[in-house]
Amino acid sequence: MSAPAEGLTRPDTAPARPRRLRGLAWLLARQHRTALITCAALTVLGSAWILYQRAAMLDTLHATGWPVTSPHALDSAVHNRAANELDSFGGTLGFLPVLFGVLLGAPLISADREHGTARLVATQSVPRSRWLLWKLCSALVLAAVPTGILSLLYRWWWHSAGPLAPEDWLNGPVFGATGPVLVSAALFCTSLGITIGAMARRSLPAMVATFFTASAALFAAGLLRERLATPRTLAYPLGSTQPAALDHVVQVDQWIGTASGRLYGWGTCVHDSSPEGCRASLGIVNSVWEYFGTDQMAGMQWTAAGIFLGLSALLVGAFLRRARHSAL
Repeated sequence: MSAPAEGLTRPDTAPARPRRLRGLAWLLARQHRTALITCAALTVLGSAWILYQRAAMLDTLHATGWPVTSPHALDSAVHNRAANELDSFGGTLGFLPVLFGVLLGAPLISADREHGTARLVATQSVPRSRWLLWKLCSALVLAAVPTGILSLLYRWWWHSAGPLAPEDWLNGPVFGATGPVLVSAALFCTSLGITIGAMARRSLPAMVATFFTASAALFAAGLLRERLATPRTLAYPLGSTQPAALDHVVQVDQWIGTASGRLYGWGTCVHDSSPEGCRASLGIVNSVWEYFGTDQMAGMQWTAAGIFLGLSALLVGAFLRRARHSAL
């Protein structure tokens, strides 16, 4: 005798599993799943590489006697290797903002225009402004999360090296790869790419324009770092031992000066037949340094981040205004 029909459940009538994402969140996750997977892989692999390199560096340093041994007594090859590894990875992180601008920001809108997705969305029940806001926010989050995590881990690695870390934090990659600078630069480049992509009709020209524009902007920002704060000045007797306060600082300029504070170029009297007599006749008695201290680094980074975030807000505002008054 067969079982009752109501006791059977047909496979094709089984209830579907509920989606964790719905609406525009699900649509954007499906549309940009490649970017999601790439950003996740970048974060995981980059974090694993930092953890591995930090552990290897500390093992090497501990084997040479550090931190019991003075850093100046360590093998110069070990010291240089630690500094070069930090600089190399920091330079790689510094390129991430441009990468996000080119591969994430530029094609975000231009690809939809090129493939007709923008026109299709305009015919749906979802308002275009809401769709644009979701796309914009998703791109900015994808740029901020990986750079934020990698920046924190790289700063942890850099601090672990202590006095063996590269001293020129202002002109080296450390300034742009730690603190809020990397995240804000990534947001700026992504916003720049989105704005350029909204004005372009094809993805490739938008990506090329974003690459050159973002690279030029970051290069210009690097040249203006010394204007982010006021350098300090320290004078000490000419010919005496350099004060400990000048250890691990970033030198901006160096002069020689009189007791009254008048400054002369470092090469003054160098080619005179009697340099000491020449300096004595001018009253030169001090060596004067202009420098940035390590304790100024955080303030300068937040100032740079504020500038990047302000520019990002202007770009986002320009993009939304153009999108509101014109068809994408």
